Amino acid sequence: MTWDQQNPYQQNPYQQNPYQQGYNGHAHGPYAGQQQYAQQRYPDHTYTPAPDQTAPLPLVEPEPGPGPELKPEPEPVPQSDATATAAAGETAVGRRSARRNGRAQPAAPGTGGTDAKDADPDQRPKPPARDRYFDTLRAVALIRVVTYHTFGWAWCGMVFPSMGIMFGLAGTLMAKSLERPAVKVVKSRLRRLLPPFWFWGFFVVLAMLIHDWLPGWQIVYWIVPLGDPPGNAWGEQAWEILWYLRTYLWFVLLSPALLWVFRKAPVPVLLGSLAPILVLNFVWSGPDNRFGSALWDLSTYLFCWILGFAHRDGVLQRMKPALVVVGSLAALGYGGWYAFSHQADFGTYDLDENPLAQAFWSAGFVLLLMWAKAYFEIDFAWLTRFKKLDRTVTVFNARAVTIYLWHEIALILAVPLIDRMWDVPAFEKWLPLDSQWFMFGVGWILIAVFVLLCGWVEDVAGKKKPKLLP
Repeated sequence: MTWDQQNPYQQNPYQQNPYQQGYNGHAHGPYAGQQQYAQQRYPDHTYTPAPDQTAPLPLVEPEPGPGPELKPEPEPVPQSDATATAAAGETAVGRRSARRNGRAQPAAPGTGGTDAKDADPDQRPKPPARDRYFDTLRAVALIRVVTYHTFGWAWCGMVFPSMGIMFGLAGTLMAKSLERPAVKVVKSRLRRLLPPFWFWGFFVVLAMLIHDWLPGWQIVYWIVPLGDPPGNAWGEQAWEILWYLRTYLWFVLLSPALLWVFRKAPVPVLLGSLAPILVLNFVWSGPDNRFGSALWDLSTYLFCWILGFAHRDGVLQRMKPALVVVGSLAALGYGGWYAFSHQADFGTYDLDENPLAQAFWSAGFVLLLMWAKAYFEIDFAWLTRFKKLDRTVTVFNARAVTIYLWHEIALILAVPLIDRMWDVPAFEKWLPLDSQWFMFGVGWILIAVFVLLCGWVEDVAGKKKPKLLP
């Protein structure tokens, strides 16, 4: 049984669309599965990269920052009952306001807090817990990516636009991190992203060299993926997912300037971030090379990244609910209409093959998710009551880069593994070896193996003690 038989989404009937062609047939629309530089949308971003993203993503997630600095506090000044009550009320209001703005606030002296010098080590303030709402979104996004790559269902992107969500989460984390010096933040992101990429790339490049690949100078993109890393057709299914890492890397490098511009005029910049994809789609399609491919992907997800800034800075929370809902529905309506009305041009309504439809659908979808988080203060704290589910979400977030990079290789290896099962009469009789769902299950087993074998690289990249599981 061949991979093509198992995976119908590899076929590409819309190869000739003028907006899809890039460097040597390189497709701007994701998952085009074409020639040497085929561009694929969903490896999700997954991908990668919120106050918890693959992760950068992100994919790679920053460690929780240290809690407020503990200093000895002066002896409380005696005060009347009325004064104490008023002070406590003001402190409570301040803490509620801080929580609404996404910032933790230590307890004030004399309002129930404990002086650091007298506190038991186990009772001292700890860093705030991760945001399980964003963690859950990232985990679901990764599951959706693997599902799409297994079954190739065109409707997956409309049900849950994983890559737009991943970029939105990454943008929120980046805005938070840029409260520190920009150079340190960029260096930290590169340190977390590149080592797992190099580790994975070593095996992919070595395998392609064994299978008669003769690289040119473009092999430097396997060191820093500012452009699509090259490869041969034999390894295409493995390396075509790298468009997400390349796009994420460019967003990281551009974020200090983007955030500065955004804070000058938040709403106009947010709305204007949809202009580049409109220009590329209707006015100028960009150069037909690696730069042009990167330009399409940046333009497609720019709104989602800037939306992350808006969430972090409280812009969404201050917007009127009616305006947000109308704007979201308008973006979803236009994206959906464009996808279905241009099926003849792209051969499908799959958002991964239609950058303009992807941009607007993701914009509307992610806007609702981010606004709901800010306005209703959703945190999914209830998730901690379900230990196994909470643990799964934790592992997905701590190993987001590993899952993203290795999931396609896991699906590739699932095919010959299932082929060998046909030689065992008991397996042939009792197992659904010809089912895509069975391959989906085998793929996840292999992904779990890669997480155990390779996930420690993410710990090393994050300057943590290597572990089999976080």
